[in-house]
Amino acid sequence: MNIANRLTVLRMVLAFVFMFFLLYCTGLWAKIVSLIIFTIAALSDFFDGFIAKRRNMITDFGKLMDPIADKVLVLAAFVAFVQMQLVNSLMVLIIIFREILITSLRLFALNKGRVLSAARAGKHKTLSQMLVIFFILGFIVFKEIMITFFTWNPNWEKAFRQGIDVIMWFIVVLTLYSGISYLWENRKIISSL
Repeated sequence: MNIANRLTVLRMVLAFVFMFFLLYCTGLWAKIVSLIIFTIAALSDFFDGFIAKRRNMITDFGKLMDPIADKVLVLAAFVAFVQMQLVNSLMVLIIIFREILITSLRLFALNKGRVLSAARAGKHKTLSQMLVIFFILGFIVFKEIMITFFTWNPNWEKAFRQGIDVIMWFIVVLTLYSGISYLWENRKIISSL
């Protein structure tokens, strides 16, 4: 297994470590650690692709597992946010449905000897999802800092939650668009399966 593929596997492991610190550890430091772990995992997405292309290490394993590792990381964060009651569960269910559909299609194609790589719209979707996750994690850390050292105003909470709702609906639409776009771009391959 080359270094790019190891980074992909590391990203999946870090997703669970991130969830542990975010959900099961309390206090400011736990939230900061979860933000740091998510940042490292998100950066591994950039570096595994960069290394694979630069060193000509692109493999079928990487083509298949890199997007799956992204999905594991992103869905871990969204599921954690649902459990923390920061994100509407319907939004996350829609995102999960799209990811299961596309991943199932890719696995089915792989079983038939075809590797379907991630599409450009899917990469934009993943980047946008990660940026939203950073925004929400920033809110969580900011709230913990204010509670720990200063005071917390419930009006701030309301404003952040409304902002999260608006941004999440945008992400849901982008996620659906990227799924439809992926199906359309691969329609000939799909119909031949």
